[in-house]
Amino acid sequence: MHSEVPQFQFIQVGCGLIGKKRALALSQIPGARLKYACDTNLDRAKELAQNNPGCEAVPFSKALKDPTTHAVIISTLNGSLVPIALEAVKAGKHVIIEKPGALNAAELKALQKEALDTNVKVRISYNHRYHPALQKARELYTQGVLGPLMFIRGRYGHGGRIGYDKEWRSNPALSGGGELIDQGVHLIDLARWFMGDFTSVEGHAATYFWDMKVDDNAFLSLKTNTGQTAWLQVSCTEWKNMFSFEIYGRDAKLSIDGLGGSYGVEKLTYYKMLPQMGPPETTIWDYPQCDSSWKLEIQEFIDDIRLNREPSPGLTEGIKTLEVVEHIYTQSGYPKP
Repeated sequence: MHSEVPQFQFIQVGCGLIGKKRALALSQIPGARLKYACDTNLDRAKELAQNNPGCEAVPFSKALKDPTTHAVIISTLNGSLVPIALEAVKAGKHVIIEKPGALNAAELKALQKEALDTNVKVRISYNHRYHPALQKARELYTQGVLGPLMFIRGRYGHGGRIGYDKEWRSNPALSGGGELIDQGVHLIDLARWFMGDFTSVEGHAATYFWDMKVDDNAFLSLKTNTGQTAWLQVSCTEWKNMFSFEIYGRDAKLSIDGLGGSYGVEKLTYYKMLPQMGPPETTIWDYPQCDSSWKLEIQEFIDDIRLNREPSPGLTEGIKTLEVVEHIYTQSGYPKP
């Protein structure tokens, strides 16, 4: 299907680790190519361009003026995501923004208004939705094998590294917050993907270990209007990288563990409750291959543009996720992002 997509030309803004992942994913998609690499560090932009045939390192303002480019991928610090996105949207370019999309929900609301006025698509990059175990879990959930959903339990964390508290993520002006707005937004987004909107938000964020002005741990209890609950914990004092996301229904449970790499082999386990109860019937899917979520997500974004459909997750989902984050930060005594 994607081989029939007409040529889509992209601008990559931010040429660090994530920008390189984006460029690699884009190079694997027929009908799409990276035309410009832009970064405040010109050497970084030149390095990325050299590794992508036909790509040129130029200032962002110059790239935006090229009428043959269709979309912009923004992979920068949180504090500059929306300012760059606003420039792109005003120039009539479609945009995919790295999570969390902004420092706060108000920034995304301003971007949403501009996107509606210019009729462009904006996707928030919650690529975890495109990990194979989560895609399979979504498929099983949609088939109804879980029965009525009861609750979700999610945990996500890492241990930081020497100097972590001096990096940009520890500066609220650049990051908007700590672990909750970094990894926590992935769990909130995934929980909303399965449960829908949350009408009750409780929990707290705290700084237990790292010497920084932002949180290193957060604990959330989120409820829907029908009482379904998501209990989520994120931590950068986990020491051993880990990811766990469990979905509990009245008839079965799905458990996703690992994300590949240092987080361990990605695995989905389906526990089917039997009529006599006792030990469940168990099916396991392992996904030891490389992470394809970046490629699948950009393919979806191209289809958003081609089919003129609203991206999901888009700005509405991004706003709701950041509203949860802001509520927890306010409740915990952290300044509003």
